[in-house]
Amino acid sequence: MKRAIITATAILALTAVSGAQEPPSATAKFINMTGEENGSAKLTGTEGGVLIEIEVTGLPASQWVGFHVHETGSCDPATGHESAGGHFNPTNAKHGYNIDGGPHAGDMPNQYVGADGTLRAQVFNGSVRLDEGETNIRGKALMIHGGQDDYESQPSGDAGDRHACAVIE
Repeated sequence: MKRAIITATAILALTAVSGAQEPPSATAKFINMTGEENGSAKLTGTEGGVLIEIEVTGLPASQWVGFHVHETGSCDPATGHESAGGHFNPTNAKHGYNIDGGPHAGDMPNQYVGADGTLRAQVFNGSVRLDEGETNIRGKALMIHGGQDDYESQPSGDAGDRHACAVIE
């Protein structure tokens, strides 16, 4: 009887450990306007959203740039990355933090590029997920623009050219 209890306890403990799940995660490789790889992103899902860690080189130095999730997982430099479509917006919200009815799920704060043209950041987006559902961004694109988002122009913030694009896989 004692042996049966010990065995049952061990089985329960192993089941509990093996039942623990890793948080959902994804990666993305950035390409520039000529199609060369120039950075990467690691995305980690949480109960409240997605943490996005990025490092991208070759960007306009010493300035703020727009950073968004775009609706289509396509980064074709021949189209200036226009193939990625507009901002991810599954709820049909208005664009921007400074607008009633905003922001889009894909809107994120501007990021600062260092003097060497490198952007390193950790950005949390509480409006998106990496699992199933309407706000799932797996298969969408991350976009870094050449200028800063003004947080109010419709439909996308007037952030300029699309300098780096990455498909979330």
